[in-house]
Amino acid sequence: MADLGTPQSPWPMRAMFLALALAFVFGRLLPLQTLPSAVAGPDLLVALIFAWALRRPDYVPALSIAFTMMLADLMFGRPPGLWAALILIAAEWLKVQGRRPVENTFFSEWFTVAVVLLAATVVNRVVLGVMIVEHGALQLYITQFALTVLAYPLVVGVGWILLGVRHAAPGEFDSPGRAV
Repeated sequence: MADLGTPQSPWPMRAMFLALALAFVFGRLLPLQTLPSAVAGPDLLVALIFAWALRRPDYVPALSIAFTMMLADLMFGRPPGLWAALILIAAEWLKVQGRRPVENTFFSEWFTVAVVLLAATVVNRVVLGVMIVEHGALQLYITQFALTVLAYPLVVGVGWILLGVRHAAPGEFDSPGRAV
């Protein structure tokens, strides 16, 4: 009889994702400097969501993404829901792309993430502009985008080395028996 892979519960890794997401939100809220910065740091939460959505979509259900991004919107003083919705849509699109059987290199994955993040950033900025909502300087958006794209390989590497978040092997199945 053919070995159908070892079904393993995704719940521990889903809990790990939520714990990491909450740690990123908490870490960003810490008052480590008292003066405003001219450069926005990388959005590690978005990099984490995109990396896990591409590599193991079963670890990041849509409800977890929506919860963490809405919490981040509320904690960081962003307009609630817009960035959360854009990241949720982007992550769900990346999940579909990650399940395709085509073998991709890391650089094509990195480029895909950069394009998706750029699209989400541009749509966010345009919607905020159309709705006449005060938003930060363009320089902050550009630096945050660039630093998030540059931090993506680090997030993927840490997730792969320390947590074992990798692409599913061919023939690997989740606990209900669906191909991962």
